[in-house]
Amino acid sequence: MLQGKTALVTGSTSGIGLGIAKSLAKQGARLVLNGFGEVEAAKKEVAALGVEVEYHGADMSKPAEIADMMQFAASRFGQVDVLVNNAGIQHVAKVEDFDPARWDAIIAINLSSAFHTTRLAIPAMRKANWGRVINIASAHGLVASPEKSAYVAAKHGIVGLTKSIALETAETGITVNAICPGWVLTPLVQKQIDARAQNEKISVEQAKIELLSEKQPSLQFTTPEELGELAVFLCSPAANNVKGVAWNVDGGWVAR
Repeated sequence: MLQGKTALVTGSTSGIGLGIAKSLAKQGARLVLNGFGEVEAAKKEVAALGVEVEYHGADMSKPAEIADMMQFAASRFGQVDVLVNNAGIQHVAKVEDFDPARWDAIIAINLSSAFHTTRLAIPAMRKANWGRVINIASAHGLVASPEKSAYVAAKHGIVGLTKSIALETAETGITVNAICPGWVLTPLVQKQIDARAQNEKISVEQAKIELLSEKQPSLQFTTPEELGELAVFLCSPAANNVKGVAWNVDGGWVAR
């Protein structure tokens, strides 16, 4: 379905981003990966799916490095056809205790980076009259939790950015949408579970249930593979008229 197309996925050396990259690769897309994880391992996993893969180590808090990454992708593969803005960081603290530097970093990486990649990708998409921008927001782009002010603000901002650019491109072959996951079992979340199990002297399985029961009624984690398959759908002809959606994949989190 995506043969001849190029996908760039930020924050794609592990977790959600790598899962999405692999799903797009299975559809034939060439990939540009980005992130600070195990680069060679990630490239190998994607290349094993039979597609060309490149990597750019842009720091997503730095607009000049983002511009260099977008230019690199264009020079290597022609243009970015599918842009997945996934890079993100988190910090938890009450607002009065929130380190301003951490606030600035979260807004830069979780929100502003998507503006910078998208503004640079849209011109070629307009020229081709086809493109897909998929922003990985969060259930926290739709509802809030305490002690996550920067993350919630950034993810609400991503949903608003998605809607605005979807309207700007509504009459073209470009679609802009957001995916809003709840709890996803990534290596970072697994660390939280392990820490809870150790601190509360309970089993890892019980720690998982406790974590999920606070927010996610299904008591099941979403997987990176499931999010990848949703991204594939959003790239398909069936989603040609899906524009400006914030699609929650959250086991019922936002429903209650």
